[in-house]
Amino acid sequence: MDVFYYLLFGGLSAVVAVLELSKTSKDRVATSPAFNAFKNNYLVVYSLMMSGDWLQGPYVYYLYSQYGFDKGDIGRLFIAGFGSSMLFGTIVGSLADKQGRKRACITYCLTYILSCITKHSPEYKVLMVGRILGGIATSLLFSSFESWLVAEHNKRGFEPQWLSITFSKAIFLGNGLIAIVSGLFANLVADTLGFGPVAPFDSAACFLAIGMAIILSSWSENYGDPSDSKDLMGQFKAAAAAIASDEKIALLGAIQSLFEGSMYTFVFLWTPALSPNDEEIPHGFIFATFMLSSMLGSSIASKLMARATLKVESYMQIVFAVSAFTLLLPIISTFLGSISFGSSIQLLGFCVFEACVGIFWPSMMKMRSQYIPEEARSTIMNFFRIPLNLFVCIVLYNVNAFPITIMFGMCSIFLFMASVLQRRLMVVADTYKKPQDWTGLKEIDAEAEALV
Repeated sequence: MDVFYYLLFGGLSAVVAVLELSKTSKDRVATSPAFNAFKNNYLVVYSLMMSGDWLQGPYVYYLYSQYGFDKGDIGRLFIAGFGSSMLFGTIVGSLADKQGRKRACITYCLTYILSCITKHSPEYKVLMVGRILGGIATSLLFSSFESWLVAEHNKRGFEPQWLSITFSKAIFLGNGLIAIVSGLFANLVADTLGFGPVAPFDSAACFLAIGMAIILSSWSENYGDPSDSKDLMGQFKAAAAAIASDEKIALLGAIQSLFEGSMYTFVFLWTPALSPNDEEIPHGFIFATFMLSSMLGSSIASKLMARATLKVESYMQIVFAVSAFTLLLPIISTFLGSISFGSSIQLLGFCVFEACVGIFWPSMMKMRSQYIPEEARSTIMNFFRIPLNLFVCIVLYNVNAFPITIMFGMCSIFLFMASVLQRRLMVVADTYKKPQDWTGLKEIDAEAEALV
């Protein structure tokens, strides 16, 4: 089995290298030097922000266990993180539209740095505060940076198609290469150099501080709706009106929640699926293989989005359908005689699923840039995360209540539903070519308030 891991990793590495090196003029879009400088600045910052997130992942559970907490205590800490992202993160993230996206990105750095500092304390209450801060930071990470990028890209007058280049590169680096390097670096400082399980969190704080310095020195501020006409509740009402009055936005939110909910559930399920009898498996190596698969997916996405005639709404239907099938493999493998053969088939399927994840991120970013109105971008994006975080909290709370095959089957159904909704989104987008007028949404919101 160990040979299979190495062969799979080597094969994926070769495919990614070939894809990147074989890009032709059809796969590359001619851009300006000004855009390239802007893109590279964002990619450096985004990579630093993602390294601050990825460095913490491999040692969170281990650190809590080293402090003497049992599985139930640790589970409550994780639930607190997702619950915080759902409640407080939605409010803080939504303030980005009013107070500024650059400020929100700086708030992410400060909040996550504070969360890292709390890891030095073995006190449960302090660690709980750290998880709450981490949940808020997660909401900011997955809304404010993208909102800043889209607004700044448009403000500088760059071609809309060029956004896809930045999105695909950001995922290739931030969710692929940086994840692999961060995992290796975390292992180096914690184990090889012997600094202990807190060291990766200190390293994360340092990378976040460097990124914050670059933001402070080189980013300009941009806003969604900077007027004083709406307070926070007014922003929520306006965002809700946008979602209710534009089917495309509502469909996009449902698709995102279904896919990301299945993705986060997969994070908790892949280990017991590959080692059903508690067999020893190389977790770090498998994680690196998954991240390499994600890099493969983002590389494929960059090729797909470079084709002006190919619609994101079209190929994402296939991506969701394929991902639904891959999460059925743990169920199918139960009918196979050999455990090792079944695990090999599952691992291959999981790598395909991670490749779908790599395609999903830049493609979803592009669709959000097309359909979500600028004035409430961060608010609406954080609204999308409410059902996602609620779903993950429920799964975490009941993770031992259902057989693993039931959990994978549920995720597969959700992904199939995402494929169906993606089909509906394509039909609606083709029917209504012009985006919803935000002024009209404001009028709808004003009329609704007048009736209350």
